Amino acid sequence: MLNAFLRARSLVSLTLFVFLLFSISASYADDDSETVSNNEPLVLESDVKLPTGLWPTVEHELPEEAPEEAPSMALTPPPPLDPPPLKQLSLMLDWYISPQHAALIVAKQRGLLAAQGLELELLTPADPSIAIKLLAAGEIDLALTRQPLLHLHAHDGASVTRIGTLVETPLNAVIVAGSAPTPPNEAIHQLADLHYGFSTREGRDVLIDQLLPYSVRQIDDFTPPESIHFDAASALREGRVDAIADGFFHTLPQQLAADGVITHTVRYHDIDIPRHDGLILLANSDAMSRRAATWSRVLIALEEASNWIIENPEAAWSLLINAHPILDNSVNERAWDDLLRRIAISPAALDARRYVAFESYLRQSGITETVLPVSRLAVNPHTLIDKSQE
Repeated sequence: MLNAFLRARSLVSLTLFVFLLFSISASYADDDSETVSNNEPLVLESDVKLPTGLWPTVEHELPEEAPEEAPSMALTPPPPLDPPPLKQLSLMLDWYISPQHAALIVAKQRGLLAAQGLELELLTPADPSIAIKLLAAGEIDLALTRQPLLHLHAHDGASVTRIGTLVETPLNAVIVAGSAPTPPNEAIHQLADLHYGFSTREGRDVLIDQLLPYSVRQIDDFTPPESIHFDAASALREGRVDAIADGFFHTLPQQLAADGVITHTVRYHDIDIPRHDGLILLANSDAMSRRAATWSRVLIALEEASNWIIENPEAAWSLLINAHPILDNSVNERAWDDLLRRIAISPAALDARRYVAFESYLRQSGITETVLPVSRLAVNPHTLIDKSQE
């Protein structure tokens, strides 16, 4: 009985405790809802301190800058583009610089080669015979010579080919000491009686055979021709020879006349030597196709130079002597007018007939044993480019 009473009392106490706890929670809930609905602003009643160094203090603040405006145009022009580098080429002359090289000099001085993207160095040989050898060996890019020498070296197997003509007629002739006989055709008949000197292989192998028939060379008192080592003036002046087989007729007679030595000239065509190109430009045959475009540009510049010379002869002469003062003498000045008439105005143009005729002459004279085709001897670089584009 007692236990039942105690259990009932405990249950009542527990019920009252739960009721009281619920009442207190409801009262707190009402207070919180009033606090949330209160419109008074929240106030932070403590000081906020920021770490130093993150923002500048007032005394170190940067001044306010005006907004930057985009420029409407470039303030400075862009730097100019560097021109492409010029292609460097080397050309060895046939001998010392002279007025016969006018087209080359003008093309350099007037910037005609540079306009084609080329820079050409003119080299003077210590010995005129080495230019073709250096070209065949690939030591230089271009060389100057005369058409007869091209034929002789080509028959020897030298890999050289004519790509242009600077002077269309021979510049050499037979220069004979003494006045011309009367009538003039008698000079031809007297040639076999002379003692000759020569400077080049052309004079030795081509001219001497024509000037001195085999029968003349068989007589007992025959005096063989001799090499004068490119000093024709001294050889004639000193009387060591009677004639020069391959003398440059624009200057040699004038040089000797100044020393009181009288001479007369016999042109090659008067002794049945075929007409031929007097000054030609050679390139290496082995690289002809690969470098045809370069040679075409060289010939374009030389054509422009040649035509300018013909149209402005006085200005051209002034340009020559200003560029090379050593050319400024009375001998060259007197030769200038005659050289003008011989300059090729279309240097690349090829007269194939001339090369065929000279090959035939060499074969008939017994100087060579075979006949080379024109394509082995000479080309027009412009046509090589045209064919490659077909």
